[in-house]
Amino acid sequence: MSGSKRKSSGDVAGTAKKRHAITMETKVKIIERVERGEKMVDVAHSYNLNRSTIGSIVKNKDKIMEHVKSAMPMTSTIITKKRGKVMEEMEKLLSVWMQDQRQRRVPLSLMLIQEKAKSLYEDLKKKHGEESEGKSFNASRSWVHRFKARAKLHNVKVSDKAASTDTIAAREFPETLREIIDEGAYLPEQVFNVDETGLYWKRMPDRSYISKEEKLMPGYKASKDRLTLLFGGNASGDMKLKPLLVYHSENPRALKNIAKGSLPVVWKSNPKAWVTQAIFQDWFFHHFIPEVEKYCLEKDVPFNILLLLDNAPGHPPFMDDFHPNVKVVHLPLNTTALIQPMDQGVIATFKKYYLRHTFRQAVKASDESGTTLRQFWKDYNIYKAIKNIDFAWSEVTAVTMNGVWKNLCPKFVHDFRGFEKMDEESKEVFSNLVTLSEKLELDLQEDDFIELLAVQHEELTNEDLMELEAQRKDEEGQEEEEATEEPKRFTTQEMARGFALFEEALLVFEAQDPNVERYTKVAAAVQNAIQCYRVIYDEKKRATTQTSLDRFYKRVDRIKSSKEPEPVPSTSGVSEIATCPPSPTADDPSALPSPTSSSSSSQ
Repeated sequence: MSGSKRKSSGDVAGTAKKRHAITMETKVKIIERVERGEKMVDVAHSYNLNRSTIGSIVKNKDKIMEHVKSAMPMTSTIITKKRGKVMEEMEKLLSVWMQDQRQRRVPLSLMLIQEKAKSLYEDLKKKHGEESEGKSFNASRSWVHRFKARAKLHNVKVSDKAASTDTIAAREFPETLREIIDEGAYLPEQVFNVDETGLYWKRMPDRSYISKEEKLMPGYKASKDRLTLLFGGNASGDMKLKPLLVYHSENPRALKNIAKGSLPVVWKSNPKAWVTQAIFQDWFFHHFIPEVEKYCLEKDVPFNILLLLDNAPGHPPFMDDFHPNVKVVHLPLNTTALIQPMDQGVIATFKKYYLRHTFRQAVKASDESGTTLRQFWKDYNIYKAIKNIDFAWSEVTAVTMNGVWKNLCPKFVHDFRGFEKMDEESKEVFSNLVTLSEKLELDLQEDDFIELLAVQHEELTNEDLMELEAQRKDEEGQEEEEATEEPKRFTTQEMARGFALFEEALLVFEAQDPNVERYTKVAAAVQNAIQCYRVIYDEKKRATTQTSLDRFYKRVDRIKSSKEPEPVPSTSGVSEIATCPPSPTADDPSALPSPTSSSSSSQ
């Protein structure tokens, strides 16, 4: 008997409705249906719920709707305690900071996150004037775990203590790599490395008056505007990849009417200017593979590539599955600073060259047009920065690109004095910068520029995070307006004006140059340089002429067909009677007489 009862009890339990969480979205729909007049029993049946559950949801309508209005996720299943504006903003900025640290491959410890959270919270309270909002915030361990879940930062690993550079792994990995290279019979032309770096593209040394003035101005500071670049090349040093640039805006005002495919960088955008996995994957398939395959074809080496990557979050896992001709090997954790080639001097050298190009342009603008440094810096935009990025990247030599493999793959290095040459070049660049700053009446020394370049690697401060967030909000309404602008295009009229200006400029030099042979060579070189534009101009002229003729004859045919007379007997043997169209009128000034008809009439 007891056995049958237990069985019966089990059956009942098996057929009972299982409890399951109800999302806010579902609760809102239930409330709406009940308010429209549907019976609770019917609503409960449609959702496979008890009527009492529907009653509880309707009873808590006010709390549910308040929760929804607070912009909390609609997928949440419980009504959480309402958090203040400071707490919500702090969590948003903390999420940005954590992801930025991860992008820069900085290990995150629990203590580091807790300290940053408390620091942000206090600064935001001061900003909003909410000194006494709620209780003090302690950023407990349990809060950190709940915050990670709310912000969906499941992939961000947090350790109990900070990690340090792994010197042992950095010392052992080169031997592992040598075995991989030997096994795959890779040539130095086939071994590549790429790495990302941040660039504050519009920042002056702190001691310059430009920087001091900007700090006193309210609102977003242009010097805090950062973009991400991805640089790469092979171990032989003769192949530099086209840089990938990720900016926080897809259509900045400075790129209006400019086709992004024509830029000397691969242009991508992301709200936080980070290289995401989606961006990296797109770059890999549509830029890395075609570039490297073309290079291998030109060099007559097999398209069999070894790509070395660090463990940045933007690098997709399982990249070995991406392409049959590309083997991907990841560097050990926390070894980037010690053995990754792009981090051994390529990126640092590029940033020095970029800074030098920018200062040279400022001096040139001052000498040629009297532009003040203040005005030059105000007009310096992302488009000009892109051109300077291209200039600086082209200046990085093959010797540098090859020499940086010394720590990771010494057998591929041609000249071990490469690092010495980089040091000499670095001293020369800093000397140039000091000289250029003197011409701009800036009291700057070498240490000021060293400090500026070091800032590129620093983490985002609380002020940086707040200003970046404010900037993104300001830009939200601008991109749609700018996206409708017409792209750049050639017109025959403007091209003809350009050629005339070239001719005028050459005449100015010819009138002054006593050396006729020299002038002739320069003139020939200029004409040769702009020949590509003349080809475009000639094609446009031909196309315009042909289009005009086509329209002309179509118009004549249309006039003929609309006014063709009835056929009449003819004794002259003429089988077709030609008629002249009417004279042009004010309403149709383009309706000109047909030359064919005119000639027929005159005969």
